[in-house]
Amino acid sequence: MNEALHADAAYVGWLGYRHLESEELLKSGVTWCGRVVVAEDGEVIGSAVAELMNGIESMLGIRPASSGISDGDYCIALGTFEGGNELVARTFDVATQAAIGPEGYAIRTNSEAGCIAIGASTAAGILYGVFHFLRLLGTGSTSDLESLELAENPKNGLRMINQWDNIDGSIERGYAGKSIFYLNNEITNNTERVRDYARLLASTGVNAISINNVNVHHYETMFLTDKYLPDVARLADVFRAYGIKLFLSINFASPIEIGGLSTADPLDPGVREWWVAITKQVYAAIPDFGGFLVKADSENRPGPFTYDRDHADGANMLAEALLPHGGVVIWRCFVYNCKQDWRDRSTDRARAAYDHFTPQDGRFHDNVILQIKNGPMDFQVREPVSPLFGAMESTNQMIEFQITQEYTGQQRHLCYLVPQWKEALDFETYAKEEASSVKNIINGSAYGRRYGGIAAVSNIGDDENWTGHLLAQANLYGYGRLAWDTEISAEAIAEEWARLTFGGEERLVRTIVSMLMESLSIYESYTAPLGVGWMVNPGHHYGPDVDGYEYSKWGTYHFADCHGIGVDRTVQSGTGYAGQYMGSNAYVYGSVERCPDELLLFFHHVPYTHVLHSGSTVIQHIYDSRFDGAERAEQLREDWNGLEGTLDDGLHRQVAERLKEQAEHAREWRDRMNTYFYRKSGIADKLGRKIY
Repeated sequence: MNEALHADAAYVGWLGYRHLESEELLKSGVTWCGRVVVAEDGEVIGSAVAELMNGIESMLGIRPASSGISDGDYCIALGTFEGGNELVARTFDVATQAAIGPEGYAIRTNSEAGCIAIGASTAAGILYGVFHFLRLLGTGSTSDLESLELAENPKNGLRMINQWDNIDGSIERGYAGKSIFYLNNEITNNTERVRDYARLLASTGVNAISINNVNVHHYETMFLTDKYLPDVARLADVFRAYGIKLFLSINFASPIEIGGLSTADPLDPGVREWWVAITKQVYAAIPDFGGFLVKADSENRPGPFTYDRDHADGANMLAEALLPHGGVVIWRCFVYNCKQDWRDRSTDRARAAYDHFTPQDGRFHDNVILQIKNGPMDFQVREPVSPLFGAMESTNQMIEFQITQEYTGQQRHLCYLVPQWKEALDFETYAKEEASSVKNIINGSAYGRRYGGIAAVSNIGDDENWTGHLLAQANLYGYGRLAWDTEISAEAIAEEWARLTFGGEERLVRTIVSMLMESLSIYESYTAPLGVGWMVNPGHHYGPDVDGYEYSKWGTYHFADCHGIGVDRTVQSGTGYAGQYMGSNAYVYGSVERCPDELLLFFHHVPYTHVLHSGSTVIQHIYDSRFDGAERAEQLREDWNGLEGTLDDGLHRQVAERLKEQAEHAREWRDRMNTYFYRKSGIADKLGRKIY
């Protein structure tokens, strides 16, 4: 394959719509997909029809005819249930129609009518139904098309991407090039790539995006003004065509910085009036604007604390401005003291979100959603699920993941994160007697809340393959699929992505799926041990530095000395963090005997000779895990090299280069970590391996 085609293959990702390899499915597809019947128009319906036509042409080698009515031939019929498509109306009974929510869809083969019908309540549902139909074809998940019958609704109402892009073109924690939205303090005029990004997101079910960094700087603050708002609206137009609502991260101090006021006090009448006026202006430009994403009183960002107000005061002010327009406030709970004294062991960053927000349960307006990171710290490879989930039964909550691999290899290491996210979503909070897992808290079902969902920090940039590491596309794809359906397995998602991206050759698919499913465990095994986290170079967070944050202001300590390691977060003798959990979680985490090995050092300070449930001592686990991780990282490289010749050379080379760096870097982690702990503890590796 020449370089142009290779670049295109990396660029289109899982929407490459490869020609079908199954003769049976190909024959069936040609029979059923020769005509598309659609009686409605509109932007989103138009996107759905275009996607369906292009997908069929690419996978089946035929270009479907298109018409508004059936001519009696086999066809695919698209439409909303009340949209005037007779074939759709005949195919779905009243009970099926009633069961489909605003973004859901039903797909059914109606042999009597000679059609495969894709029906929904809304245009967005049609779009998602089309993408799912194409996914069924592309993965070979159906052997023929004569007996399709399925219906799906998304598990979460809000399925959101948070861009951390800055208007100068940089991306905070971006590892795949520059921003596709901004250049030289202007919003891009080239929306072709933005449109392709919208397609990728919509194909997985994402329905919302915040297009700028939560750390809102000078120029981004002005996105609310006439200087930039027309260009913001132009981006909203692009995403709207794919059912995606646009949000903005806002600066809480905007009334001062762009409004000419002397205060941003949320209880000041003038400030409140300013927000009402500026919000009205935004909706005049973007009628379906989603709302505001806010990072306040966190890591030196302005917020209501400046005026002796609390989070509810700040969030509710914005909620009132948005309410007449149907918008929501997403208020991040990443609030903690970032100027700690490392000598003070009574202060615990992990406690902060719970301590700040639980006293305000019931005070937030109904269109406020608290966005809570999956763990209490900051997207570490291993940390417990935040105890804030389930602790506020009268407040809307959503979970925040990080697709961009800030602490998990920065898209230079392979680290498939969907298993981590699944574990967090399945975590039982014991907030209620039943149905109180995190996934039921955030989708609103546990407490009957109106709003909720999932957000994640994007991992894309302007690299030709979007994500720097080609296999990191699996995290972007996997996030969207998991946000849509929290019940789907991490392995099933990995297989879908591999088949859609690389084709159906079984050895290729099996190898890639195996590599993805092993990668999180591999990365964890050569980096920070037993839940202690961090141990990275300060600032850029790439590479080993065991004491990099040990004496810093950020509250990220491991307290290793010559006797032991770990943070005492027990109620009895430590910071009390373990007591923030409910039910048996507090019972388990609060006991060194019961605490699971993988989180032991997060909750307890123990001697190096402490015996884990695995039977190994802490120090031996440190040695064994790092040696094992380096070996397994090398195995990833060998497994991928074994695929040479089974896929495009350019795609193979991209990944091979990244895996080579990962294997080398894993050895650096191994040697730095093992040497540090050997020198600290004075305890030798019982297997006598080389430690420096």
